[in-house]
Amino acid sequence: MNPDFIKYQAQTSPYPLGMEVSHAIGSYIYDTNDKKYLDFVAGVSACTLGHQHPRVNQAIKDQLDKYSHVMVYGEYSQSPAVQYCKLMASLLPESLNKTYLVNSGTEAIEGALKLAKRTTGRSQLISCHNAYHGNTMGSMSVMGFEERKQAFRPLLPDVDFITFNNEEDLQKITTRTAAILLETIQGGAGFIQPENNFLQKVRNRCDEVGALMIVDEIQPGFGRTGKLFGFQNYDVVPDIVVMGKGMGGGMPVGAFTASAERMDLLTENPKLGHITTFGGHPVIASACLATLQELTETNLMAETLEKEKLFRSLLVHPLIKEVRGKGLMLAAMTESAEITNEVILSCQDKGLILFWLLFEGCAIRITPPLTISEEEIREGCAIILEVMDDIMQKNNK
Repeated sequence: MNPDFIKYQAQTSPYPLGMEVSHAIGSYIYDTNDKKYLDFVAGVSACTLGHQHPRVNQAIKDQLDKYSHVMVYGEYSQSPAVQYCKLMASLLPESLNKTYLVNSGTEAIEGALKLAKRTTGRSQLISCHNAYHGNTMGSMSVMGFEERKQAFRPLLPDVDFITFNNEEDLQKITTRTAAILLETIQGGAGFIQPENNFLQKVRNRCDEVGALMIVDEIQPGFGRTGKLFGFQNYDVVPDIVVMGKGMGGGMPVGAFTASAERMDLLTENPKLGHITTFGGHPVIASACLATLQELTETNLMAETLEKEKLFRSLLVHPLIKEVRGKGLMLAAMTESAEITNEVILSCQDKGLILFWLLFEGCAIRITPPLTISEEEIREGCAIILEVMDDIMQKNNK
């Protein structure tokens, strides 16, 4: 590992993986020793179209030749951002027609929470146990995992939690509630899908009491579950959609979308209800537009469901208890965190990148680029099974 990486760059954990990256292309990342690694993680679901996708790269280069940052967000009409928001509106339900572009998923969550309070005049926020929505102070306040929060308290007041898929808990949504915030598919908790029309029941309860429904599409969004957004699989229309990660094809970005009527509340009483310098950055917006066009003009989204079937057919092993998730948002579950750690680390040694989930130690994250080929899926799954065979053989000695 490059010692300057540890000495000068702030770390998130005591034990980073430390691969020294040389370059990346398609479904592969190469280290400085020119060893190639098949990428089953896609920058934690961010590199929707893989690495160095020609359409995204060309859009970035073309925009760089025109102009980069020229003004803080929302003052000048800049074509990449305008085109992107217009295309997004055409792809979403009619009530979701105005988008605020920001810099990251967690900033988008912050904006959505502010918009909910501004719209309803209420203060209470409700989230789910084991939810993850980002790591800034507001986003952390609605994180449903106390171990990660306790060192940073006090956080936002008047936040309550329910259990995902627990219908009885929906009675906690009352006329005091500004909004309930849910991941369409719980990510850090272990890629848990809604059951028994849970999202529809949340929608109905919000309508009963006048609360807003915010869905966090930062991980499921942009084709990963077979639809542009995960909520489109569950016959529900939220009041606010939050997006990020895969939105930019590997570039840093986030956004939240609502009705024009609601979004316009951020422009007055007070003015500048949400502001950001670099949101809607023309180079980033160009990458977003190219990514969205590629997704909607090809069969990539539909193909994720076929690729899911292939993963499920291949990932059959005594050490795999189940495969959770949908599309190319999958988690192979083992019986212990120790086995999961060994699989992830051993696979990297053999040239396959896997990763962990935040709160579920038994889960092996499998979120490859949507562009991954069937041959590459077979190649990676063969490595996983080989490593698991080695673990079983070692443990049986």
